[in-house]
Amino acid sequence: MRTILVVANETLGGRPLLETVRERAKEEETRFVVCVPRTRPRHGNIIYDDAVFQTAQVRIDLARAVMREEGIDVIGEVGDPDPFTATMDAVGMYDPDEIVISTFPATSSGWMRRDLIERVTDAVDAPVHHVVADIDQEGLPFGVTLVVANRTTTSAPLLDALKEHAKGERHLFIAVVPQEGGEGLASRQAQARLTQLIDRMRSEGLLAAGMIGDPDPYTATMNALSSFRVDDVIISTLPSTRSGWLRADLIERVRKASNKPVEHVVAESADAVV
Repeated sequence: MRTILVVANETLGGRPLLETVRERAKEEETRFVVCVPRTRPRHGNIIYDDAVFQTAQVRIDLARAVMREEGIDVIGEVGDPDPFTATMDAVGMYDPDEIVISTFPATSSGWMRRDLIERVTDAVDAPVHHVVADIDQEGLPFGVTLVVANRTTTSAPLLDALKEHAKGERHLFIAVVPQEGGEGLASRQAQARLTQLIDRMRSEGLLAAGMIGDPDPYTATMNALSSFRVDDVIISTLPSTRSGWLRADLIERVRKASNKPVEHVVAESADAVV
């Protein structure tokens, strides 16, 4: 079986890269390994390792979901923060027959300013193919919605809103569950809620992946918005009498800071499935 290593981060969902993968998949029996170097979030004073890792994993999960629908075999690898090190680690592990590296145009690509293409080409025997994706101009070939929830992740109103949102177009959902506190138990609890939400979404045929976020829901939301190309946001909370997020004016703060449509879904405690 032929192995092609795909190295990308924010351009992973871009049309040029997807078209390249589709073309390579036609040639012969091929598996694709997607390597996404992990990057630090731009907001918050404390950096949580799980959240950093999961940001990269979300990209991989969504890429696998999209490609799986087209019958393309894809596995994923979260890489070192340095893209060259991440690429060489993946080369050592998977011994690819070809490497495809996707970047922004030269005027906005940190990877190209660091001569990533030339360095990888000099370091490996396999051919290196460079794909340029100008997502700011081209957009993405699907809609992307950011979903922020915690105690209402299993609520019927939230799931109903997501299903309604997905009607009429190919749509991806990125879920963020802020953890209530630091590492340890809070992280595990947030992960459990995230897993339940993703499982329910996928059982309804929705393309979804997710991650836990900063304890502050505003910081968690803004980190996700700075990491992913998102069309709109759905925030699910308890009613105003019980919601700390609403008391902190989360909905309006996200609207003003992001300039994106924000839908607010309210879930009563009785709506949550235990």
